[in-house]
Amino acid sequence: MANEETAAKSAEKGPNQRTKTGVVVSNKMEKTVVVAVENVVMHPMYQKYIRRTSKFLAHSETNNCNVGDRVVIEETRPLSKRKRWNVREILEKTS
Repeated sequence: MANEETAAKSAEKGPNQRTKTGVVVSNKMEKTVVVAVENVVMHPMYQKYIRRTSKFLAHSETNNCNVGDRVVIEETRPLSKRKRWNVREILEKTS
């Protein structure tokens, strides 16, 4: 029983489906938002932590994300030239 449930969950999510958490920085496009994901890495020589920011285009079917919202995006099939992510949920809304 337990093996069937875990197999169903993995088949539903996909083997290589990744998620990231970030902040919406632009929603000027139709059904697309730009999400900035911040990453903290250590500098190899100076051993100091540096913040790196990457921007991802994500599909938002309902188009209800606003600038400043904290969202979870998940990897999906290529939807356009640069859009390979989908908005899974909105964690925090801004007013």
